[in-house]
Amino acid sequence: MSVQTSILLLGAYLIGSVPFAIVSSRLFKLQDPRSYGSGNPGATNVLRSGSKAAAALTLTGDCLKGWLAVWGAGMLGFDPLTAALAGLAAFLGHVFSVFLRFNGGKGVATALGVLTGIAPMAALVCLGIWLLGAAASRYSSLAALAAAVAAPVAVALGSGDMALAGVMTAIAAILIWRHAANIRRLLAGTEGKIGNCKS
Repeated sequence: MSVQTSILLLGAYLIGSVPFAIVSSRLFKLQDPRSYGSGNPGATNVLRSGSKAAAALTLTGDCLKGWLAVWGAGMLGFDPLTAALAGLAAFLGHVFSVFLRFNGGKGVATALGVLTGIAPMAALVCLGIWLLGAAASRYSSLAALAAAVAAPVAVALGSGDMALAGVMTAIAAILIWRHAANIRRLLAGTEGKIGNCKS
């Protein structure tokens, strides 16, 4: 790995590490999102504060940092696979944020941002899957899991680039792992639905 690539991946990781849930909560003078609800520093939990604006800012910021890593790498002249790896680094930064002692969110919005940078049409497909899943089940976590499973397939079918699909497979696997507690609650029938207090 070249020095330039190493610097790119480190920079992408640091961008991904910016905890927009906490930044937006402070801007709107809200409680730290890790202190209520699911304790997850993400848009869904920030929404539980009652501030749709703070949740929207969190969602936008988390999504943009994933996209920015991929887009920025491309603008700097890196090849598509290296740009996708920069997206993976940003995703890892979100999930294992250096600013939060290597804790972080579950990565749904950041994964969507990365996917948008890699394959915009695949991102639209996965967003549609999330929206349909959330509307049908009212389980945000279930919708996210369905979209995560679909993402590598959508990239493979849309671009034919198995290396890019492999990067998305890694992101999807980590995202699913981060939802382990949600999966257990879904199986037990205790997972909170969208609009409820529990996550």
